[in-house]
Amino acid sequence: MNNFKKIAVIGAGTMGNGIAHVFAQHGYKVNLIDISETALKNALSTISRNLDRMLEKQQTTSKDKLDTLKNITGHTILAEGIEKADLVIEAASENIDIKKTIFEQLEAHCAPKTILASNTSSISITALAAVTKRPDRVIGMHFMNPVPLMPLVEIIRGYSTSDETALAVIELAKTIGKSPTEVNDYPGFVANRILMPMINEAIETLYHSVAGVREIDMVMKLGMAHPMGPLQLADFIGLDICLSIMNVLYEGFKNPKYAACPLLVNMVQAGKLGIKSGEGFYDYSESKKAFKVASRFDPSNGHKR
Repeated sequence: MNNFKKIAVIGAGTMGNGIAHVFAQHGYKVNLIDISETALKNALSTISRNLDRMLEKQQTTSKDKLDTLKNITGHTILAEGIEKADLVIEAASENIDIKKTIFEQLEAHCAPKTILASNTSSISITALAAVTKRPDRVIGMHFMNPVPLMPLVEIIRGYSTSDETALAVIELAKTIGKSPTEVNDYPGFVANRILMPMINEAIETLYHSVAGVREIDMVMKLGMAHPMGPLQLADFIGLDICLSIMNVLYEGFKNPKYAACPLLVNMVQAGKLGIKSGEGFYDYSESKKAFKVASRFDPSNGHKR
């Protein structure tokens, strides 16, 4: 069961192209699948640029870069991309209905032996497994962003995930240089059950004008040795993703401590999603290297925080 040769990755976005990158770099044949041809081209360009950065740092060679890119094949038709795959990793939008639809299609087209994994950051693996006839072969593989750099992979066991499946995926993660950590299937798993309430509390602190954006981030960076402040991290993750995960936590536990801050809700409704929209708690419109606090949160311009 652990004789993985071909990996299929569904979704060519930030997480999908990162997952494809690390598997291809470690010699696996990867089918990267997306309904958009443009998304596939952009993904391959991103992978190539990331490999160039590794070349500059002497972390890879020109030959390894070419071999990595050769190991990746793009597909816009799902059935073609998952054919003969030993493992399929779904990395589509963080939406349970979208993911359930994908898993229904995977059940219909994948060989019985194929393991089905989701890169979800919060959605129930048990719920996704329930739409298949192989719940013992469904598992979560929650990679961290950016995938090529971050060593952790949360391995999430659904209610029916077999020991054999879990062991095979854990060993596979090790072959691509990751540190797999096994957790059980409860809302937010471990990473986001701890991280997202912290981010939400930082937003609450801003919402109640306890301190400004830079001040909140500085306290956590200089006082708690975090490499990135919680508000900057929220921008990096995407405020819509943060809100989605908070909603999963709230619905899963029915505990008011997981209720999303009204400021977070308003910002998502206004389309201020962080880096991907050009503005969140910081303004990224000019340069991501010299970003500044978004005007709404800058006390010098007379606006309220």
